[in-house]
Amino acid sequence: MKRLHRLTAILVKLQSKKIVQAAELADKFEVSQRTIYRDMQALTDAGVPIGAEAGTGYFLVEGYSLPPVMFTEKEANALLTASKIIETNNDQSLINEYHDAVEKVIAVLKTTQKKKLEILQERIFTYSKREIHPSNSLSIIQQAITDFRVLEIQYTKANKEYSKRLIEPLGVYFTNNTWILIAYCRLRKDYREFRTDRITHILEIQELFPPQRFTLEDYYNRRAHLYRTNISS
Repeated sequence: MKRLHRLTAILVKLQSKKIVQAAELADKFEVSQRTIYRDMQALTDAGVPIGAEAGTGYFLVEGYSLPPVMFTEKEANALLTASKIIETNNDQSLINEYHDAVEKVIAVLKTTQKKKLEILQERIFTYSKREIHPSNSLSIIQQAITDFRVLEIQYTKANKEYSKRLIEPLGVYFTNNTWILIAYCRLRKDYREFRTDRITHILEIQELFPPQRFTLEDYYNRRAHLYRTNISS
């Protein structure tokens, strides 16, 4: 994570909690505590009123706030509820990104709204009976879809055979607690579907592929047509 992004994320974290420990921030951003100390000094030098208590942690001086973004209580409740549902999906990157987004929402709420949201958070529970096979690539895939960026993946087939492929990601869908990536596979020279929980390694490369018109509706209509053609032949 670039330092500017980390400083912004630290500021949001400070806004969303009364006290934040350096160790907690170091773990979250995977840096040393010494780096966090330097980040705090940088924010202070930039005019952010940060207080510190020895043995406790950092806090924002009362009265300081980020530029206001208006959310109603019902909107905040809906986002919190959605985060609980997202926790039952199998992709950790989606869970992490959504939690960060909800944290930004909480950061700009009034104190009374935050307290109500804390109550609701303790009283919402979701449960999935299906066995979940985790993946951690959906965020990269989503970005590549909108950037038209080629991805290099290492993929494990059902028979445990590994293969490395260059793909052009086009869309994703969720079924049976699994995210499925639709892409043009340069190895097979055709469209293929890949379970994200079988992608063991994913890499964004510098190459872009030409934008093309693609919708899931067209894709499935074409696949259904091919299926009917094969059955009748």
